Amino acid sequence: MDVVIDTSALIAVIVGEPERKTIVELTTGNTLIGPGSIPCEIGNAFSAMFKQNRLTLDEAQRGLAILDGIPLRYIKTDFVNALKISQKSNIYAYDAYFLDCAIKHKAPLLTLDRKLKIAAQNLNLETMEA
Repeated sequence: MDVVIDTSALIAVIVGEPERKTIVELTTGNTLIGPGSIPCEIGNAFSAMFKQNRLTLDEAQRGLAILDGIPLRYIKTDFVNALKISQKSNIYAYDAYFLDCAIKHKAPLLTLDRKLKIAAQNLNLETMEA
């Protein structure tokens, strides 16, 4: 089964947050998919963690190596559809990219982002709990 995994769930796995074990269990045996923006979003999350002194450059580099080891298939975003979703759901386009992917592939969304989860459910998309 395809599972759309968002940046919040990937960061939890990469930096070893408490949800890591559950996310790994939920995704094992499934095909992970997501928009091509994921590496950029991971980089942005790491830069925010630098500002909070939660992450060093060495840790970020190890995190990028972990990301490279995660079997993740990047999906081309339909930007027009994503912007429609963004406007309708009052969310950022970057979040709408994940919803576009879930709609396009009829796949559940795995996220730790409460607002994104609510937007997905309002679009009648299946979500996974971690």
